[in-house]
Amino acid sequence: MTMRPRQKDRLETNPALSTRRLKLGTFQTNLDSGCVMSDLDGRLDITWPNTVALAKLADEMEFEALVPVARWMGWGGKLNPQGPGFETYTWAAGISASTQNSGVVSTSHITINHPIIAAKQSAAIDHISDGRFILNVVTGWVQPEIEMFNQPFLSHEERYACAEEWLGIIKRLWTEDDSFDHEGRFFKIKKGYLAPKPIQYPYPAIMNAGASDLGRHYAVKHCDLVFTVIRTGGFDECRAHVQAYHTLAREQYGRDIKVWTLVNIVQGETEAEARAFYDDYVHKRGDWDAAKNMVEIFSLETNKRNVPPERIKPLQEAFIQGWGGLPVIGTREQVVDRLMMLSKAGLDGVLVAFPRYEDGMRDFRDKTYPLLKQAGLRDFV
Repeated sequence: MTMRPRQKDRLETNPALSTRRLKLGTFQTNLDSGCVMSDLDGRLDITWPNTVALAKLADEMEFEALVPVARWMGWGGKLNPQGPGFETYTWAAGISASTQNSGVVSTSHITINHPIIAAKQSAAIDHISDGRFILNVVTGWVQPEIEMFNQPFLSHEERYACAEEWLGIIKRLWTEDDSFDHEGRFFKIKKGYLAPKPIQYPYPAIMNAGASDLGRHYAVKHCDLVFTVIRTGGFDECRAHVQAYHTLAREQYGRDIKVWTLVNIVQGETEAEARAFYDDYVHKRGDWDAAKNMVEIFSLETNKRNVPPERIKPLQEAFIQGWGGLPVIGTREQVVDRLMMLSKAGLDGVLVAFPRYEDGMRDFRDKTYPLLKQAGLRDFV
């Protein structure tokens, strides 16, 4: 591969690949209600001005990754949370043009988005953002969404075989100058071609959230950023969880990766105030029917989740409170302490969500972010 005149080393352009001690991002700000399933006043109302306002707040703090979720229908229940929302490629293009500093992500299903179109759209967004684009690859676990497109719902093993072929085609389109044919199990391409190439050299950063054994191998073998969910446990458990990804990447594939997670911040002037707010929007206002619908799909045998019956209600609560992210509840000092612990445990980045997303982001910017900087978490190393 040869760097073309307009290309730049992605380590220099993409903030998600920087050496900052703890990188930050947002999650699911392209969807109605954001990360909560609750009849909560002030939850995200998904209009374009509102999603741009969140992106600009993140950009002001130089967040490294703005991660949308590719969702094609909501979860029903009383509120149909995450139903209305913006498609992620067009969202990322608009957000890239509205920001200056943050890494901007598009989340792409492998069976819904053809690899030639995905590669072309990604390259365009990379040019709009001047090398800040990240492609988040998802195999698709919500069966009704896949069936909406009249696509077969592949088995778990087939999904990852398809994902490997899909991403391989995209990388060839991003890096090879000559057109090529591809005769694969899932895709057949005649004279595949792409120009202009992305700004990032050798190609844009890639994210994946593989959690099963197959998923973890796919993520560390093919991707740069690995997203994982950490719901419980102290420092030792968290560190072991993160190090397992690094060990697998190094020992099996000779690669270095960056590991991210999601936290849902419920901040108050006192811990008691924060916990009372959590109890109100989760236990009193939560859309438990929507969460039930979501968990039933999440738990399907084909998704390889193996959720025991006693875990159903806690899982519902986890998604009501903040899309399964680690709840961080307390004062601004307690929030910083928790983020410090996650950083020391080896996490490279944390996506932050808030029940009242815009209010939470403004409060975080004004009260918490200065403390994060004082703690050295935003230093380059």
